[in-house]
Amino acid sequence: SMIGDGLSHVGFGAMAVAMALGAAPLTVALPVVILAAFFLLRLSRGSRLAGDSAIALVSSGALAIGVVATSLSSGSNVDVMNYLFGSILTMTAADVKLAVLLSLAVLLLFLLLYHRIFAVTFDETFARATGIRANLYNMVLALLTAVTIVIGMRLMGTLLISSLIIFPALSAMRISRSFLGVTIGAAVLSVVCFWIGVLASFLLSTPTGASVVLVNLAAFLLLSLYGLLRRHK
Repeated sequence: SMIGDGLSHVGFGAMAVAMALGAAPLTVALPVVILAAFFLLRLSRGSRLAGDSAIALVSSGALAIGVVATSLSSGSNVDVMNYLFGSILTMTAADVKLAVLLSLAVLLLFLLLYHRIFAVTFDETFARATGIRANLYNMVLALLTAVTIVIGMRLMGTLLISSLIIFPALSAMRISRSFLGVTIGAAVLSVVCFWIGVLASFLLSTPTGASVVLVNLAAFLLLSLYGLLRRHK
């Protein structure tokens, strides 16, 4: 969950620098966030830094770079605010096409490698013992996370996009105990909560990203209550 938050800060830094240089923000952010995901994975494994410490180090540095780049550039404050908090109205046709293509690529890659990803996620030591290249599939997970972050930054904003990785999975865990159940439940919940949040933002004239997060929070609280009541029956 922490890596999503860290990569979103890296994405903000990359986008701020891209806007300061007059480049396409998403085009610049995609490779930068992917490289940052690989770097964080390597740093947490190959150094004395703990995983959370490595993420905090990189994310705070990237956020500082983004703030400095924004302060040195002129006329980009509105764009920066849109990337911080998200705005569905600022998405262009190119943004939508890129998001659709990346979403399909993430879904296809996850389905093709599902069993190996499950093995590495559930028990990495056992996966290594059975001959699965755990490091490779950890990199695949980092890649999928990075691409997911980039897909949602334009709509959700860099400060809120990590919630789409955290909330659906946590909510699904309240009602399912299997890996497959949590995976399917999280996917369904994320889609349903997203569209309810978008509809609510349209009807109430509230920010899209914040509305989606609040719907996810409400779903988590309701499912937590349901799971608690079910266990006490």
